[in-house]
Amino acid sequence: MAGSFTEWVRNRSDDELLELLAARPDLGTPAPSTLRSLAARAASRTSLDRALSHLDAGTLQVLESLLALSDGGTPARPEQVAAAIGAPEAGAAVGHVLDDARRAALVWDDADGVRPTPGLEDVLGPYPAGLGPVREGDPPPPAELPPGAQPILDALAWGPPVGVVPAPGTGPRRAVDALVEAGLLIRSDARHVLLPRDVGLSLRAGRTHRTPDLDPPRPEGRTVPTAGADAEAATAALEIVRQVARLITSWDDAPPSVLRAGGLGVRDVRRTALLLDTDEPTAAFVVELAASAGLVADDGEAPASYVPTVRADVWEEADDADRWAELVAAWTSSRRTPWQVGSRDEKGTLRAPLSPDLHRPWVVRLRAAVLDVLAAQPGTALGPDEVMTVLRWRSPRAVPSEAALVGLLREAALLGVTGAGALSSPGHLVAAGDGTRATIAAALRQVLPAEVDEVLLQGDLTGIVPGRPSPGLSRLLDQSADIESRGAATTVRFSTGSVTRALDHGRTGEELLAELAGRSPVPVPQPLEYLVKDTARRHEAVRVGSATSYVRAADPTALAGLAEDPRLAGLGLLPLAPTVLASSVPAAELHDTLRRHGLLSGLEGPDGRPLGHVRRTVRLDRAAWSRRPATPVRDTSADARAAVIAHLRRATPGSDGSGTGTGAPLGAAEPGTVPDGGTPDRASAADRASAADRDGPPLAGAAVGHGTSEPGDALALLHDALRDGRTVLVEMVGGSGTLVRRELKPMRLEGGRLRALDPVREAELTVAVHRIASVEPLD
Repeated sequence: MAGSFTEWVRNRSDDELLELLAARPDLGTPAPSTLRSLAARAASRTSLDRALSHLDAGTLQVLESLLALSDGGTPARPEQVAAAIGAPEAGAAVGHVLDDARRAALVWDDADGVRPTPGLEDVLGPYPAGLGPVREGDPPPPAELPPGAQPILDALAWGPPVGVVPAPGTGPRRAVDALVEAGLLIRSDARHVLLPRDVGLSLRAGRTHRTPDLDPPRPEGRTVPTAGADAEAATAALEIVRQVARLITSWDDAPPSVLRAGGLGVRDVRRTALLLDTDEPTAAFVVELAASAGLVADDGEAPASYVPTVRADVWEEADDADRWAELVAAWTSSRRTPWQVGSRDEKGTLRAPLSPDLHRPWVVRLRAAVLDVLAAQPGTALGPDEVMTVLRWRSPRAVPSEAALVGLLREAALLGVTGAGALSSPGHLVAAGDGTRATIAAALRQVLPAEVDEVLLQGDLTGIVPGRPSPGLSRLLDQSADIESRGAATTVRFSTGSVTRALDHGRTGEELLAELAGRSPVPVPQPLEYLVKDTARRHEAVRVGSATSYVRAADPTALAGLAEDPRLAGLGLLPLAPTVLASSVPAAELHDTLRRHGLLSGLEGPDGRPLGHVRRTVRLDRAAWSRRPATPVRDTSADARAAVIAHLRRATPGSDGSGTGTGAPLGAAEPGTVPDGGTPDRASAADRASAADRDGPPLAGAAVGHGTSEPGDALALLHDALRDGRTVLVEMVGGSGTLVRRELKPMRLEGGRLRALDPVREAELTVAVHRIASVEPLD
C-alpha cells in the first residue's frame, strides 16, 4: 500500500484517475503537469472546499468521524466509523460512502486502513464533529471529579469544545481549575479552556455524533392525484405560451426601449403586466423566459429597443406543445434569476428585467436539484420548507437562499412543470433531464384538452371559443379581439381598437371578415360586419409609411421602369409620383447601386443642395437580433479527461498505474549536479541512494534528492514535509532578487504563504509561495 497520499494518487490506475477527474472536474482544468501536481491540487484547500460543498450530510458525518478517529496518525476501518457515528449496523453503507469518497480522493488507503486526505481537517475545521484537539502525551489517570465539574464537562461534551474561564473566586472557576489540574481540560489561553478529544469521546461513550444522518429525509407533503396535477399543469402551460405569444405581438408593434445600463424600464414592466393581465413579477418572468428562448432581444440600434427575433417567427408557427417544450428547454438551461427583479443590488440600484445583473451561474444546478427533490416523491406536493429540508441534507455546506428556492418553485408552477405543487407527467421528463423537446412536447399533448378551430360569433360583438383554440384561431383572435374571460370556454369581444389592430397586421377588412366566417359555424353577425367595414374604410383613408431615401428626376422618363426592374428589387423602390421614387435603403447605398446600373445620379441634402460622399451606415439583418449565446459552462468531457490522463502518464516516466514506476522526471539533473548553475546539493549521491532505499521508489515529478521546480510538485513536497515533520531544501527569491537556498521545516502552509522553521539559524520565517523556485526533500 502507499506510504503517502501523493504516492497513493500516483499508484491509481487510468480508470481510477478518470473517476477522480469525473468526480472533481476542477482537478483537470487546467491540466496538471504531473501526478504529484494532481495530488497537490487534490489536497489544496480550494479544491477540497469545492468538493465538500456538494457532499450530503451523511458523507460529511463519515468524513468527520474518520478525521476524529484517525487524527494523530491512526487510520480507521469502516466498521469503526459506523460505530462512532452511532450506526454499527450500517457498516456496509459507510463502506459505500467511503468508496465514493475514495473515488473523489477525499480519503485514501494505507496498509492499516483508511485515512482522510491531507488538508481535509483545514476545510472541515479544527474540531471535527465538535471534538477538541488531540492531547499530546498520555491521558491522565482516572480521578474523582470535584463538585460542579460534571455540568461543565457535559456542556462541552457535544461541542463546541471551547469554554470561557469563569471569574476568579467563584465555584465554577474552582471546578475548572480542578479539571485543568486533573488533565480533563486544557488551557488554550488565559480566558479559554479546551476539552481534549479523548475526554470528549469518553463522555460521548465513543460516539462522534448524537444521531446518524446517513439517509435522506422524506418530508411529509400533500398527496396530489396525477390527473389533478396534469390538469393544472396543462392550464399553466397554455397560459404561459399565450403570454409569451402576446408579448411577441405587442413588442412587434411597439418595441420597448433598452435602459442605458441594460434591462427593461419600470414603466415598460408595468405596461407589459397590464398587457398580459397579470402582476409585475409574473410579467418579469415572461419577459425573461422569452429572452432566454431567443424570441426577443436587443436590436443593437441607437437608441436600442427590445424586438422579436426571426426565431419568434418560427416559434409562432408551431403548436402549443412544441412552443411550450421550447420554452421549458430555455428555462432549464437559463442562468437568469427573474425573482430578483424589483430588488436592489449592493449599490442600491433597482434590478430590472433583462438586466445583466440577473445572471447567476449556480441557477442551473439549483434548478436541477429542486426538480430532483420533487421527482423523488412523485404524487406529493412539497412546499419550500419541505424542499429546503432535503436540500439542506444534500449539501449542508451550500444551502441555497430561501428567495431562490421560492422563486424557482414559482417558475415551475407558472410553466406547468408542476401542478398543484407536484411534478406533472411532462415535468417528470423535464426533471429527469433525458427527454428531448419532441418527447416533452408529446407528453404535454397527452394532458392537453383537444383543440377547437371555431368561434361562435354573437350579435353583441362577442365570440365564444368552446375549448382550447388552435394556433391559427389563437393568432386570429389575439390580433382582432380582446379576451374577456377564460375557462372551459374563452369569451372574446370585438371593438374598433381590436379590429384596427388586425388591420395594422396587414389584413384588409374583407380578408378579416372572410377568415372569421370560415371559422364560425354561424354567419358573421351584421353588427360585426358593419364594425369591420367601417373601421377598414377609415383605416384606408389615410396612409403613413416610412422611407430611408428617395430618388427624383426632372424628366419622368429617367425613372421609368426602375421600380419594376428585378435587379433593383433589393432597394424597395416605391413610386410616389412620376418623378419621385422612395427607397428602403440608405441614400449612399441607393446612389451606389443606381450608378452600378448605369444611371448617373448625385447626392443631395434635405434642402436639395448637392452633398459630397456620404458614409454608408451598417445595416442589421433581422437574424442579428437573435439571442447572444451564453458563456458555456466550463466542464470536462470523457475525452478531455482521457487526454489529461494520457498527458500525466507521458509526463511521469515509468508511471503506468501499477505503482512500480521508478523513472526520473523529465529534465532532472544527474546526482551531484545542480541545474541552472545553482549551488551544490547538500546531500551526496550516497545519501540520495540511501534515502531512496529507505523511502521506496522516487515519486513522479521529483525524484528523491533531485528536487523540483514544477510549482505543483513543489507544493506537494511541502505538504508531505508538513505532514511528516521533515525538512526540505527550499530555493527562494531573496529581497535583492537573487536565489537563496535554505533548509526549512514547514510549520503551516495556507493562503499562499509558507511559515517554516530554519533549524540552522533557529529562526522562524514566512515565505510567499510564488517566491519559491524549487523544493528538494531531505532525509
